Amino acid sequence: MKRILTTVLVVFTLGLVITLYAFRDDTPALRSGDVIFQTSMSPQCHAVRLATRSKFSHCGMIWKKGDKDYVLEAVQPVKITPLDEWISHGEGKKYVIRRLKNADSVLTPVVLDKMEAEGKKMLGKSYDGFFEWSDDQIYCSELVWKIYKRAAGIEVGRLQKIKDFDLTSKPVQQIIRERYGDNLPVNETVISPQSIYESSLFVTVVTKYGKK
Repeated sequence: MKRILTTVLVVFTLGLVITLYAFRDDTPALRSGDVIFQTSMSPQCHAVRLATRSKFSHCGMIWKKGDKDYVLEAVQPVKITPLDEWISHGEGKKYVIRRLKNADSVLTPVVLDKMEAEGKKMLGKSYDGFFEWSDDQIYCSELVWKIYKRAAGIEVGRLQKIKDFDLTSKPVQQIIRERYGDNLPVNETVISPQSIYESSLFVTVVTKYGKK
């Protein structure tokens, strides 16, 4: 009888270990300054993905408050959103998080304080659906790029002009007609989520899009 009980206990313990292993959380701890990307499904976001030839249409910056994770994002208006809520807004709840390669040495407490201060300046600003390079209104990738540039002196992604994008598809042309009419500012400076994603300064720490 003792041998049977011992065997049952061993089997139970082994099963528990396997279950815990199967459901373990492999997601590394996030850090303030990490950049998170997702696919949104609005007509504008669809046009952005086509114009930038990207699966990403929205991005934001991870910001930690105590042991909780939030996302600083430029929507309407610029705000801080709980991470779980932010993820739920993306197609299939998929997302990618990229981190500065030398974050340990660059994102010091002093720099993070400066980044937070820059972010607070943007809170409450209206979303910029015209993608202008002023601070009057702000769009998502512009918010991330300007915070890194102004607080850390780093350009996370290559600035482009509107004319550099693929403007030929019907969804993109429709958005252009609705927003600009015949006055598209082709030389306006812009930064896209894809350009930030492609920055060689970053490394992927989490991806929920699967491996390719």
